[in-house]
Amino acid sequence: MSTKVRPLFDRILVKREEPQETVRGGIVLPDTAKEKPLEGTVIAVGEGKRKENGEGFVAPVVKAGDKVLIGKYSGTEVKIDGDEYVIVREDDILAVVDTKKK
Repeated sequence: MSTKVRPLFDRILVKREEPQETVRGGIVLPDTAKEKPLEGTVIAVGEGKRKENGEGFVAPVVKAGDKVLIGKYSGTEVKIDGDEYVIVREDDILAVVDTKKK
């Protein structure tokens, strides 16, 4: 069974990229020594922030499928259908990564 998640307001559901398990020289790092990855893929996006006058929303800049950089300790980690995700506010997204080659 697949669960569908729709974040509320300006929250964004991100799947972090798996950290690299070996470093230069072939050393394998244990799970406890790995840092949280900063890059992830946007899975779902909320409606956005409510406008100051309270009527309607300001649409988020990112969309599902975007590669983004997020803060190391930002957001709330959640587990959905056995997969780990992080829910962050739009303000916690540092950048959108463009991987198109010229």
